[in-house]
Amino acid sequence: MTLTAPQREEACRLLREAERRVAPIDPLSDLLPGLEVADAYAVQRGNIARRLSAGATVVGHKVGLTAAAMQQLLGVDEPDFGHLLDDMVHRDGGTVPAARYCLPRIEPEICFRLARPLRGPDVTVEDVLEATEAVAPALEIVDSRIRDWKITLADTVADNASAAGLVCGPWTPLGDAPDLATVTAELVVDSEAVATGSGKEVLGHPAAAVAWLANTLAAFGTALEPGHVVLPGTMTTAPFVRAGQRIEARFSALGLVSVTFV
Repeated sequence: MTLTAPQREEACRLLREAERRVAPIDPLSDLLPGLEVADAYAVQRGNIARRLSAGATVVGHKVGLTAAAMQQLLGVDEPDFGHLLDDMVHRDGGTVPAARYCLPRIEPEICFRLARPLRGPDVTVEDVLEATEAVAPALEIVDSRIRDWKITLADTVADNASAAGLVCGPWTPLGDAPDLATVTAELVVDSEAVATGSGKEVLGHPAAAVAWLANTLAAFGTALEPGHVVLPGTMTTAPFVRAGQRIEARFSALGLVSVTFV
């Protein structure tokens, strides 16, 4: 890490205020030159710790930057991760106030629910599948507290990997689900199909992203816990969404999930 402890605390404060006021800030990488990914994860975990002390609960994690196009855009060759908290979870078919977000996007993903812990290093795809109880069609709401999404890898990592919300559809026991790499998703906004993709877009197999997460978390002394959920990464592009729009994702073999922004 290259930032001082006071600088990391300032980054935490700036992001907290941006989220609280729904007022995005300039990139932290510009405001705090020298910001490295290690600093960014320290900032992320610092703000998560504050939310936990205020009563929030970790319900799982999300993996970002699993698509080759997004990695190329930011000039990176691996994903990143963020935390999912109970106050980020929304009801399938329900409504979400658009005003609570700066500039939200939506991503269709296959959500994993774990029956057994996963602790890295050396977790494999097979380990992930053996530990998974069920999967569900899901929509991740991503939002950037950085103005106009002008982010570097360090910016999005510090900003909890742009995690903002989660909507889960019906759960399917993993034994009843097909090969997750073959599952397709169609993203529909106001009855118009805007994107399609499949599980293979997520590091070749969504479980590969969960394995990467478990192995990466090991360096932080953290494991994936039973009952936790994991969002492994989007299967399509991530369009911007706004108030008045209804978003639905239709997954082959897994069903559909929807949410309306109001």
